[in-house]
Amino acid sequence: MKEFLDRHPGVDFDRDGVRLHYLDEGDGPPVVMVHGNPSWSFYYRRLAESLSPSHRVIVPDQIGCGLSDKPDDSRYAYTLQSRVDDLDRLLSSLGIGQQVSLVVHDWGGMIGMAYAARHPERIANLVVMNTAAFHMPRAKAFPLALRICRDTPMGAWAVRGLNAFARGTARIGCKRNPLASDVRVAYAAPYDTWANRIAIHRFVQDIPLRPGDRSYDLVSWVQDRLHSLADVPMLIAWGLKDFVFDRPFLDEWIRRFPRAKVLPFPEAGHYVLEDEADALIPAIRDFLGDATPGPRDR
Repeated sequence: MKEFLDRHPGVDFDRDGVRLHYLDEGDGPPVVMVHGNPSWSFYYRRLAESLSPSHRVIVPDQIGCGLSDKPDDSRYAYTLQSRVDDLDRLLSSLGIGQQVSLVVHDWGGMIGMAYAARHPERIANLVVMNTAAFHMPRAKAFPLALRICRDTPMGAWAVRGLNAFARGTARIGCKRNPLASDVRVAYAAPYDTWANRIAIHRFVQDIPLRPGDRSYDLVSWVQDRLHSLADVPMLIAWGLKDFVFDRPFLDEWIRRFPRAKVLPFPEAGHYVLEDEADALIPAIRDFLGDATPGPRDR
C-alpha cells in the first residue's frame, strides 16, 4: 500500500467541508473510474497506470472510503443521491468540458450510471464490471449474508466491529487468482476503526429492495432512462463467480444493451479487474482506444 500511496498521492476536493480524495493523472481524453463497496481507488491502480500515458485518469474515493474523510451521519448523508451529487460536483470543479469515459464497478455502477443518466450527452464510453444500474432482477434472490449485514445488529457488529465485509470481500472477491496477503491488507487498511467503517455499513443499508427504501426511487429513475445511453459504446466485463452480481445481473445488462461488447470470465469473482487483470486491462485499453496526450480542458 505504501508503494501505491507514493506513486499516486492524489489531491483533495472540498465537498461542503468534507474532504473527497481523488487521483488525477495523465493528459488526454478523460476516463473516470468509480469504485464501489468495500473497495476504494486502490482497486483501479493498475488500470489507471495503464491508461494515464494516453488519457486523463480521474479516480475518486467515495466519501467514507479510501483516503477521503469518514464523517458521521450528522455531517454527511450516506445515500446514493449524495454519491451521485459528489461525482457531479467533483467533475464540474475540474472543468471537464468534453465527453468522459466511465469505468464502473459494484456500487460505482449505480453511481456512475446515475450520473450518465443525468448527462447522457457527456458520456463517450462505458465500461461496466459486476454491478447494476437497475433494480434486482427477478431471477436473483437477495443473498442472506447481505440481508444480515443490511438489517440486523449482528450485521453491524460484523461490518463495523470485525471489518468482516472488507476483509471477507478481499479474501473471496478473486476466485481464479486470489489476492496476496499484502493486497488484502491494503483493501481493508482505510477501514481501521468502527468509526472509519461507517461507509461500508451505510452502503449495504442503502441497497434498495422495495418501494419506500430511500434510494428506491432514484434507482427507478435511472433504470427508466438507461435507453438514453443505448448508442454509447459499452464494454461489459463480468466475473461469473460473483455470488452477488451473478448471471442474472449480466443477463439484464445484455437485455438492456444488446449492442454491448461482452467479456464473460467464467472463473473470475467479484473483483474481476484483479482476477483477470492480464486479460481485462488490455481489453479496456483497446476498447477506449489510443489517444494522443494533449493539454487538459480546464
